Amino acid sequence: MHFTDIFIRRPVLASAISLAILVLGIRAWTNMTVREYPTVTSTLVTVTTAYPGASPENIRAFITTPLQQAIASAPGIDYMTGASAQGISTVTVHMKLNSNPDAAVAQILSKINQVQNLLPAAAQRPTLAETVGSTTALMYLSFSSDTLNQQQVNDYVLRVAQPAVQAVDGVGTADIVPPGIDPSGNALTLRAWLDPTRMAALGLTAADVAAALGANSFVSAVGSTRNATKQVTVTATTSLNDPAQFKNLVIKDVGNTVIRLQDVADVSLGAQNYDTAVFFNGKPAVFIAVQPTPEANALDVSAGVTDVVRQLSAALPTGIHADIALDQSSFIRASLHEVFMTIAITLVVVVVVIFLFLGSLRSLLLPAVAMPLSIIGGGIIMAALGFTTNLLTLLAVVLAIGLVVDDAIIVLENIQRLIDEGQKPFDAAINGARELASPIFVMSTTLVAVFIPVGLTQGLTGSLFTEFAFTLVATVVVSMVVALTLTPMLSSRVLHHTPEKGFAHVINRSFTKLRQIYDRSLHALMGFRPMMLLVTACTLVAIPLLFLGTKSELAPTEDQGVALYQGVGPATSTLHYLNIYTRQIRGILAKFPETNTVWQISGIAPQGGAGHNAVFGGANLKNWDQRPLTQMRMQPVMQGKLNAVAGLQTVAFPLPTIPGSSGGLPVQFVLKSTHDYKDMDAASNALIGQAMRSGAFAFLTKDLRYDAPNISLDIDRDLAANLGLDMQDVGKVLSALLSENYVSRFDMQGHSYEVVPQVPDALRADAHALGSYYVRSKSGALVPLTTIVKVKRSVQPEFLPQFQQANSVTMQGVMAPGVPLGMALAKLKTLAAQVLPKDYEVDYASESRQFMQQGNTVLVTFVLSIILVYLLLAGQFESFRDPLIVLAAVPMSVFGALLFLFFGVGSATLNMYTEVGLITLIGLITKQSILVVQFANVIQEQEGLDRIAAIEKASSIRLRPILMTTLAMVFGVIPLLVASGAGAVSRFDMGLVIATGLTIGAVISLYVVPVIYTYVARDKRLQSIVE
Repeated sequence: MHFTDIFIRRPVLASAISLAILVLGIRAWTNMTVREYPTVTSTLVTVTTAYPGASPENIRAFITTPLQQAIASAPGIDYMTGASAQGISTVTVHMKLNSNPDAAVAQILSKINQVQNLLPAAAQRPTLAETVGSTTALMYLSFSSDTLNQQQVNDYVLRVAQPAVQAVDGVGTADIVPPGIDPSGNALTLRAWLDPTRMAALGLTAADVAAALGANSFVSAVGSTRNATKQVTVTATTSLNDPAQFKNLVIKDVGNTVIRLQDVADVSLGAQNYDTAVFFNGKPAVFIAVQPTPEANALDVSAGVTDVVRQLSAALPTGIHADIALDQSSFIRASLHEVFMTIAITLVVVVVVIFLFLGSLRSLLLPAVAMPLSIIGGGIIMAALGFTTNLLTLLAVVLAIGLVVDDAIIVLENIQRLIDEGQKPFDAAINGARELASPIFVMSTTLVAVFIPVGLTQGLTGSLFTEFAFTLVATVVVSMVVALTLTPMLSSRVLHHTPEKGFAHVINRSFTKLRQIYDRSLHALMGFRPMMLLVTACTLVAIPLLFLGTKSELAPTEDQGVALYQGVGPATSTLHYLNIYTRQIRGILAKFPETNTVWQISGIAPQGGAGHNAVFGGANLKNWDQRPLTQMRMQPVMQGKLNAVAGLQTVAFPLPTIPGSSGGLPVQFVLKSTHDYKDMDAASNALIGQAMRSGAFAFLTKDLRYDAPNISLDIDRDLAANLGLDMQDVGKVLSALLSENYVSRFDMQGHSYEVVPQVPDALRADAHALGSYYVRSKSGALVPLTTIVKVKRSVQPEFLPQFQQANSVTMQGVMAPGVPLGMALAKLKTLAAQVLPKDYEVDYASESRQFMQQGNTVLVTFVLSIILVYLLLAGQFESFRDPLIVLAAVPMSVFGALLFLFFGVGSATLNMYTEVGLITLIGLITKQSILVVQFANVIQEQEGLDRIAAIEKASSIRLRPILMTTLAMVFGVIPLLVASGAGAVSRFDMGLVIATGLTIGAVISLYVVPVIYTYVARDKRLQSIVE
């Protein structure tokens, strides 16, 4: 008894298996986590070390360099950047994809601890910030007020809102923006605004005041008294906790005169810094930037945080307003909705196509049952593998709808053919299932073999598309089980021979005419077989040419409902300066009819480094169906208007489309050299000039700019020594006056705040203010700083960038409309070879680095899939020849898809989606070849026909199921081609490759495969005689 006979003879068993698949599948799908993409862990560790007042050169030499040298030996690092700015060092460590973030932080912290004692004593301890996932927050929560200042709002957020948001399940971080030195944001700070003239009149220096603040507001833990029977806790009021107490703090007692802090300074609660600001719809605000944990469901996190905002809004203090300034889950939610709609439409389309071919509702029942059962059953394997319900697994489901119906159609059509030839339905089911069991197994295992290399691919493609590939594998495996168990059983009970009439008669008559045309054309072509070989050879030659000539990028740009911008002002920019131009930008963005709300952040660089002159923000756009322009069409228009903002260099850009990127502009081209920064600045300027003249870029800038005015105090050491001054005394005075460094902390209502002495802006506006600054000599006399210093002015970089510990310049930009990332990077690399000296090296960061690292990864995967399929078919056919015949269809299919990509139909490019689509074509197109080749071999053996006659007969008999399955698949992806709304671009690209490749490949292969068969296949008649 054949395997398939069991289920035809035992219908209850077949039904029970199918019902078990249905029940377990439903359970699996409902339990899977819903998210945007498969889990891709991209970890960014930022090491920030403050050394207030230190120059960029000193920061690089004494902090950034030793830290980078230590951190570089930590495992799992992809690349590392350093930025040495005035008073602060930033080392950013980009870990390899899917590195353990906790282990990464632990390793880096261990390396930092090894060199901690090498850092300057006055430098603050390095702080680590871990970013897992996107560098752009999932949500920005806005808190603003018409009556309270930013620090008062910040205090409410710190005490109430931030803890509530952090408590939401799945929230990884909830950082306050604008940030401060610590996680408290730009918090309340006790500011002692020093008056140098008053201090000098009373015989004090800034160092005296700073020392007194540190010594007289001291947090102490005293202990307790104890005897044999009792103990009592002892506390001492060594610390201050009220601004009034600080005003009365004694700085110095001279005879009968007590000098208090209020005598030499204006004391008040103020801000930690005055260089940053946040705005929502033009109003000053404080944001909470919400990032989920890597494994969290972004939709659940968003819903939980939204509930918290709703609860907070009901109990907000008078004058404070709470809003959601940004919620990226809206795009995720809309994309998932669009894919679910696509699945529903695809099901309907495929069912209609099948009905048009079968012409019978009774026959339609079988594939209509097999399709959803295979899709639902695939969830069992997906859940067992730990997959999630995401955009890529759902895209696989869309493709699977047209794919899994193939097996049922093939079995159904074969059994119906035998019934029409006179066999009883039961016998036809037995014979038809036996006849197709082997081909269906071969076709299914071939599809599995196609996608195994995808699951083994390293890098971003493997991380993203493993679940896509194995979801297709899962549905195909279940489809095979259903086709060999349930479909034959149902066929034996549902199908029967009926006289042709009505619609079925029209369909069958039309197909009979089509088959006759095909038979005649194929027979005629057999007289011109060399011509078909020439067509095949030309196709093979054309494929690499089309591949190399097609525009390429990492992933297509999606309209995610947010239009971002970032800009930079002159190095001398203050917050007031930035706000003048951010108001202009807000006006520009608000005038777009597509704009809903506008959020802006000033004084903070979006990707780290020095940021006091940086701006960053975006326009949240209306829903996709409520606006005429997509974000991609808005971007060049927005860029044109932003170019008119004269005070800032501003660029509009999209959010990264796929996970794993560290954000920023798409073009990140790095120059590395041992040259000094002046030489590198000149070389990079020349390269940027050439690049902009090429027309490939809409915007191109760089991180190294010699535009920061610098005042250097050249100290006469001999004179200082004669006056009894040492460099430490001078440094302490200057630091206390200018650095904005805190000297102590104080407690107020359960929270710790900083105490910062500093000269107010008006008394440090320029170098002339040094005339009122004094330092104490060893004899106790006050010496004006102007006595021992000479002022030198120069222009320096705002910060000194490094990449992989080498001096570097990173060129950042956006491509011109119609120019993909691959073309832009190739242009820069070519120009760099022409313009730069030979000892310069090039490298890449962020999305550009991902693109370059992917390189030929998918091409290698494609070749591996071909090899694996070939070996599997060789084992199935017990022949090294027959697999070559089957695979002859693949070049035709790939050629058809690449032809449309080459001409950029629908702006499609060669990207991750289309490349995986090309791999998918291997499995789709070989299915029809397997049907024909396997049947032709059987005809040779059983009927004794020669190869030409056998392949002509096999092709004729298998034409109907081939056309049915091909058209079901092609029409099944039409909803992808007409997709709109969120995530439509990537769906279109994938659909275009499948539809065009399968259509052109199938049509050409109907003639090419038979011709190749006549040359390559063995003569099975001789083999059967020998046996």
